[in-house]
Amino acid sequence: MRRVSRIAVAGVATAALAVSVSACGSSSTSSSSAGGSAKSKGIGLAYDIGGKGDQSFNDAAYAGFQKAEKDFGVGGRDVEPQDGETDADKVQRLETLAKAGYNPVIGVGFVYAPAVKEVAAKFPKVTFGIIDDNTIKAKNVADLVFHEEESSYLAGVAAAKTTKKNHIGFIGGVDIPLIHKFEAGFIQGAQSVNPKIKVEKQYLTQTPQEGGFASPDKGESATNGQIDAGADVIYHAAGLSGQGVIKAAAAHKVWAIGVDSDQYAQAALSKYKNYILTSALKNVSGAVYDLAQSVIKDKKPLSGEVRGSLSNGGVSLADSNPVFKNNADLQAALKKAEEGIKNGTIKVKTS
Repeated sequence: MRRVSRIAVAGVATAALAVSVSACGSSSTSSSSAGGSAKSKGIGLAYDIGGKGDQSFNDAAYAGFQKAEKDFGVGGRDVEPQDGETDADKVQRLETLAKAGYNPVIGVGFVYAPAVKEVAAKFPKVTFGIIDDNTIKAKNVADLVFHEEESSYLAGVAAAKTTKKNHIGFIGGVDIPLIHKFEAGFIQGAQSVNPKIKVEKQYLTQTPQEGGFASPDKGESATNGQIDAGADVIYHAAGLSGQGVIKAAAAHKVWAIGVDSDQYAQAALSKYKNYILTSALKNVSGAVYDLAQSVIKDKKPLSGEVRGSLSNGGVSLADSNPVFKNNADLQAALKKAEEGIKNGTIKVKTS
């Protein structure tokens, strides 16, 4: 395995047009009877808060969606979230995709858990996937989850080896257990380099509905505060809000560490790229692709918990930035940390 790997994304446009429907959108004219059909007309993808274009979590899912469309010669439909939507809206969205013949149907984000649980029971012949939740136990559901704390540990090592002030920061989108894993791993990794390092910590909101994953202005404001306090490397786990983190870091000419997608390589963030040190990756793209392959090509749908880790390439650090990649001292420290996590001598905290 490469020391540091990146999520592979499809760079070729697909023949099928991804169509967005609203939470209350009409069903396709090609609908199946209750219970669904094992035959697939393609992939159904329902985005998390922030939607497509976040340059992070949702866009990683879209990359896997695009690649699967191209490689397997199928169509697909990707659906945007709506402001202020309810679980009932999510249920209707997933039902629309299942009735239209899409298989698998994937909910991007833990907020889809109640909807996936309900709809999967109604459509036992359709395979459902949910990213970042492992609470649904059903034969036709794949829980696509990750050891986020492991890549975050490496991000902490990178931050501690890069800071000039021994003062770094963490910004989480929402104060929930999932994001606590990012924080815990990051702080532990940083303290493995310097036990006395100072770490600023802030969560943008208490609930997803308050916009913690979808408010770049909140991310920018929080970052400005941490930089004013003295931090010179800021790691975010904040979805779309992270664009504000990166913007503020670039404005102050300090380092940002991105998340989920390789944010250094995102075209929409290119004007800030010289201040994006690396990104802690979750192979959401690969998880979407692998589930689609299991249903459409292999005819052996994945189910149960499917967890990505450093050991299987499901999480990693991006190495696009030459400043990061060519820092021999940093790379040696990361290699040592990665080996320790893989062989179990380093136990990474999750809270």
